[in-house]
Amino acid sequence: MPSAQLPRAVFAMDPVHLPLLFPAPLVARLRRTADLDPALVVQDFADPAAAPALAGADVLITGWGCPRLDADTLAAAPRLRAVLHAAGSVRSLVGEPLWSHGVTVSSAVTGNAVPVAEYTLAMILLAGKDAFAHRERFRRTHAHPTPAETAATGNLGRRVGVIGASRVGRRLLELLRPYDFEVLLHDPYVDAAEAAELGAQLLSLEDLLRHSDIVSLHAPDIPETHHMLDRARLALVRDGGVLINTSRGALVDHAALTDELVSGRLHAVLDVTEPEPLPADSPLYRLPNVFLTPHIAGSLGNELERLGRIVVEELERLAGGLPLAHEVHHADLARVA
Repeated sequence: MPSAQLPRAVFAMDPVHLPLLFPAPLVARLRRTADLDPALVVQDFADPAAAPALAGADVLITGWGCPRLDADTLAAAPRLRAVLHAAGSVRSLVGEPLWSHGVTVSSAVTGNAVPVAEYTLAMILLAGKDAFAHRERFRRTHAHPTPAETAATGNLGRRVGVIGASRVGRRLLELLRPYDFEVLLHDPYVDAAEAAELGAQLLSLEDLLRHSDIVSLHAPDIPETHHMLDRARLALVRDGGVLINTSRGALVDHAALTDELVSGRLHAVLDVTEPEPLPADSPLYRLPNVFLTPHIAGSLGNELERLGRIVVEELERLAGGLPLAHEVHHADLARVA
């Protein structure tokens, strides 16, 4: 196909991510499908130097570090017909102006859900074995645990509560199937029949918190979920229960959570916090019942190529006049993460 007939695509993201998102073979596929300058990466839509690229862009390939697509950006990109996001949620990227202009949006969020769900499964299994407490004890005593110290350890019949049948939540539910867990689910958009198909028992949020040994958060960060786990709801989790958060820190009242963790009543695996990162004097860095990681559950390193591959495949579909496999609709943002 002559170059003039190819859609014009422009990268818009922090260029530090490009080499891992789009290694040379994927760049070659992009250039066969679109008129693309791999060296041109827009970071600031308001920069006058970006104006020519925006004016000619049919497709924006976005990623982490891309500024929000507002009305001014759309006015500067009159030909824009698609945004292909090589990252997770587009909630912070797109707003009402883009949806009202009818621009097609696609996201690699499904690809990003894979490592988050894998990380969460690993943490559930380790938490069920009480691996973090045993590590701390072993460091102190250099001795194997006694039967009394392992009496409550094990994953057989452990009750795992999943909050949110988001893309990550659904992938996690799939990964949990081979294990001997009792899986509970809370999601206001899922009925009992669908929950059963996903391999879980549907419960209210309060009942899930009461009956779960391990609670894993996978709800979207929207006003309705802000601090959904407040002081009263955290108090419902059984003594010794584990909270895993790989979603967003704002879903939890962190002052209340910190009090629970300092008391030793609960345990936590936190890949996200509020704020992020936590202040240097936060006790969560030092508590033996807290496993704190620096937002690593999502795609990192060689996992980024999965996101780039999804975007390349979406661009190929778009250029071929085919429906996109990972299109995001405005209504989706209220229920998925």
